[in-house]
Amino acid sequence: MYKLVLATRYLLKRRITYFAVLAVALCVFIVVVVMTVMAGLVGDFKQKNHDFTGDCVVASESLVGFPYYEDYVKKLEASKVVEAVSEVIRSYGLLSPQGKDVTRGVEIMGLDPARHSRATGFGNTLHHRRNDILKAFVPSYDPNLPGCVLGIDLALERDSNGRYAYDSSPSRIGFPISCFPLTARGALAGAGTALANTKTFYYSDHSHSGLARVDDSIIYLPFAEAQALCGMGGETKRINAIHIKFKPDVKLTTGCEEARRLWSICKSEKANESQAYLLDTVTVQDWKLYRRELIAAMEKEQMIMGVMFGFVGIVTVFIVLVVFYMLISHKSKDIGVLRSIGVSGFDIIELFAGFALMVGLAGSCLGVLGGWQFLLRINSIERWLFQHFGFQVWDRTMFAIGDIPSEISPRVLTVIVLLAIAACLIGALVPSWQAARLKPVETLQVNQL
Repeated sequence: MYKLVLATRYLLKRRITYFAVLAVALCVFIVVVVMTVMAGLVGDFKQKNHDFTGDCVVASESLVGFPYYEDYVKKLEASKVVEAVSEVIRSYGLLSPQGKDVTRGVEIMGLDPARHSRATGFGNTLHHRRNDILKAFVPSYDPNLPGCVLGIDLALERDSNGRYAYDSSPSRIGFPISCFPLTARGALAGAGTALANTKTFYYSDHSHSGLARVDDSIIYLPFAEAQALCGMGGETKRINAIHIKFKPDVKLTTGCEEARRLWSICKSEKANESQAYLLDTVTVQDWKLYRRELIAAMEKEQMIMGVMFGFVGIVTVFIVLVVFYMLISHKSKDIGVLRSIGVSGFDIIELFAGFALMVGLAGSCLGVLGGWQFLLRINSIERWLFQHFGFQVWDRTMFAIGDIPSEISPRVLTVIVLLAIAACLIGALVPSWQAARLKPVETLQVNQL
């Protein structure tokens, strides 16, 4: 009981301990805010990439693509682990909006909107046709025209707050698209005649995936139209990728292993075909591996941020160490009295460890409370700063970020609090050990009282 009483008295009566509590609170506050925002951004970015690709992607890095995909698709659709499959054409071309004297390079993505929406989150990214995905490529102003879906940054302007000026319906705008078709060997299919295939598509909708590199560079076309435009619709049809969604109860690793097994079977069956060499360029990857170049960069930034704020925790250790050293140096007589009545050195260590635990708990509670209250108001604070001083954490005209993430993860919060308490215990370790080694005869000498 005396340990609890003394630890509580030291916490409440000694003003120097307030500095230790405030230091812990400030560190916890900073780490909670920064790690919550960073974890929210990374988690949101991963989810958007998952929605964009589906669970698994069977793809070729070559623009030539790969043939004989029909049998593989049938095997996937018959599998017990697969819920949906979508074949995709991916290539590059030149986009020239009618009425504008500008030409820019875009990525072409040919797909069946219904099949692709079942395999990925494509349907949820549409604006006008979200509730009627089958008509994604049907312009509302003329159903007989060939339609296209634009990445939202190709179609609409974004203001300084990251908001788009949505139209009640798509405008009648034609987009001539030129593509340079390739043969199965990678040569230009139109060499000697017309090098490019050109066709005009009309704006039917826009897609807002939330991925900057997607929304400002991709134009979606009907699957058959894109296949013909890219020169992949000959006698032996080719595609560039197959997006797969597994059933809810299937683990990602299990589903990908089954997709690889089926691909190996299909590849061996087609080994004697004339274009079988193109199958060697195909890989079967889960969505994380397929988008690793983008996801790994975000995770690396999160890791570096965590390491940087780990050094903040080290500073806390030294602050607590100094506070405890000063406290123990002023309480040497108290320690001598305790030792003289039979209190062991281990009990002294327990006393100051309990005191350090109280400092850690008090500081963590204050820091968590302050961080929680700040995160609740972080977006309104940013809006106020932007209105009065023109300051934004992220320029919404450049970054595809809406509100700053403010949802605290209980797991992250628990780790932060435990680390803060551990820092306090580590900081108190050396002074506590020195206190335990004090001898009563040295601290209670008459000439020192």
